[in-house]
Amino acid sequence: MKADNRFQRRGFTLALVSLVAAFGGFLFGYDTAVINGANQYLKLHFNLTPLQEGMAGASAILGCIPGAMVAGFLSDRFGRRKVLFLCAAIYAISGVLSAVPRTFPEFLAARFLSGLGIGASSMICPIYIAELAPPATRGRLGALFQLGIVTGIFLTLFINAQIQGLGSEAWNRDYGWRWMMAAETAPAAVLFGLLLFAPESPRWLLQAGREPEARSVLSRVFSDEEIERQIAEIREAMAQEEGRFFELFRKGARRTVILAVALMATAQFSGINAILYYSTKIFAAAGIGVNDAFLSSAIVGLVNLLFTFVAIAFVDRAGRRVLLLIGLTTQVLALGAVGWMFHVRLQGLGLLAAILVYIAAFAMALGPVPWIICSEIFPARLRGRAMSIASLTVWVCCYIVAQTFPMLNDSPAVGPAKTFWIYGVCAFLGLLFIWAKVPETKGRTLEENFRVISGGIAR
Repeated sequence: MKADNRFQRRGFTLALVSLVAAFGGFLFGYDTAVINGANQYLKLHFNLTPLQEGMAGASAILGCIPGAMVAGFLSDRFGRRKVLFLCAAIYAISGVLSAVPRTFPEFLAARFLSGLGIGASSMICPIYIAELAPPATRGRLGALFQLGIVTGIFLTLFINAQIQGLGSEAWNRDYGWRWMMAAETAPAAVLFGLLLFAPESPRWLLQAGREPEARSVLSRVFSDEEIERQIAEIREAMAQEEGRFFELFRKGARRTVILAVALMATAQFSGINAILYYSTKIFAAAGIGVNDAFLSSAIVGLVNLLFTFVAIAFVDRAGRRVLLLIGLTTQVLALGAVGWMFHVRLQGLGLLAAILVYIAAFAMALGPVPWIICSEIFPARLRGRAMSIASLTVWVCCYIVAQTFPMLNDSPAVGPAKTFWIYGVCAFLGLLFIWAKVPETKGRTLEENFRVISGGIAR
């Protein structure tokens, strides 16, 4: 009976932690995508210029950069759970403020605030679930964060469409976009409620000298024997660390930072957000008649969502490294095909299929796996700040891609063909790096992964 109770308690704890990560990802995805439905009405309501319209879309991304930078320090200082509470509050407040601005600068300030929440949650959710999940299921549970993101992006399309259908063009111009923004407060409230019952990270508790609480949390997930082994490994790792930021740039830890930055940069410079942000323009150029923004975005969102389940199914079976190699190889081929079709002006379903193959390959590999690996490889005392560097890389590279794609795509000297070939070259370089330098991290404890990589990267 005691074993049954422990099994039930373990299932409840992991389900609760998984829901926290999933809702954190959902808010990330919702907040990122909601502007796509609201943009056209914002433009009319505030009489925006093209430059201001771009500012409306980029303001949240700009907030992500300081959000990711600061959250790491805060989570190492005050705990993962408290920072997640802060993220939930930021999402709720920014949702309300984005819905009631009197001027365009007030709207930009509200969106910048939401970016702080996105940036913070992008680094804290993967760490939180990695520090609580058993090694055997850490990959699948960690991928739920990415599933939450793509679900949020996908469902936001339908939420926006439902709100849009409630009134006329004039109603949407004055009120519809406000409800699109305000709808974010509902999932933010759910995340806040889940966190009331969710445990703190046991690794952070040990780091803070709160061993009885750490043991209590570990007992909800591990057997007595596993608890002692986990605590011994964490103590050994912590004894070798001072917890100072500069330690990340010493020889051993520096390898983990380089690996994380390279993975995150590869994910962004392979062009994913060029497609997600400008899918309507790309599909129109494909000449298949999919000119409706909602339909084209829904196709991409559905493929992105469905193939994230492939990652969930295989990340702990096949492993992180295998998924990355297969996914990136497919991306290189798909990007090469997209560029060639633009080059020879071959439009239609073939071009659409190549783009969707690229999206599918990204969703099963570069979408979730870099977040999982980065949450598994850093030293315990510095995991939050190290993850901030990884998240900062994502948002800086994301901003670069989002800003340069229109210029490259419309440039007579570059054009769409060479643009996609540039992304293909970046993906190929990332493939070579992963083949040579990225080890398999499945099945090991977080402390074991750090030892393997810091001692010299091996497969």
